[in-house]
Amino acid sequence: MNDRRKKILFRTVTGLALGFALLTLLVLLFPLSFIDRGISHRIQHYDYPIIDTFMSFVSWFGESPNSYIIVMVTALTFFVFKYKKEGWYVLATGISGAVMFVVKVAVNRPRPTADLVRIYHKTRLQSFPSGHTVFYVAFFGFLILLMYQLKSIPNIIRMSVAVFSAALVFLVPFSRVYLGAHWFTDVLAGFILGLICLLVLSYQYLKTPGKV
Repeated sequence: MNDRRKKILFRTVTGLALGFALLTLLVLLFPLSFIDRGISHRIQHYDYPIIDTFMSFVSWFGESPNSYIIVMVTALTFFVFKYKKEGWYVLATGISGAVMFVVKVAVNRPRPTADLVRIYHKTRLQSFPSGHTVFYVAFFGFLILLMYQLKSIPNIIRMSVAVFSAALVFLVPFSRVYLGAHWFTDVLAGFILGLICLLVLSYQYLKTPGKV
């Protein structure tokens, strides 16, 4: 990666970090904003059993222990097929979960409650940022990068994995708000934090030559 691209990456990550810090400050000052409630009510307005099932399916991949199993199985698959470097970096996406947990504890924002929105799934831990969104952007976003880079993998597999991963990344913010698990600012912060982790991890992966 040349110096110009490094500067662009640095500025992008810095801008995202500043945006995340500002969003965190706003949440601390205004934990129950009218914007969050308005967006939740708008998304939950479409209340049909088939949507309930679909949104639950979208979130399924980020539930515990599902997310841990998915990361481990994916990494193991890369190891088995001799993509050792990729396997280690897939495991490294788990760092995003540790960062997310620290922020959750520090901000300590309560989850949405039944008197404000419909709660489809009982959840634990704090609300800010959305752990599902952080995981989906970091993990599935990295899978998209790998499918683009690894030309030796059959095209049908690369395309299928990339499209499915992109769909999950796009849909999970709506899923978390629809299910009453998070506010809009939670998923927005999760997306930003996940993107920061993805950019840093992708940079390290692309600059590391050969196999690990």
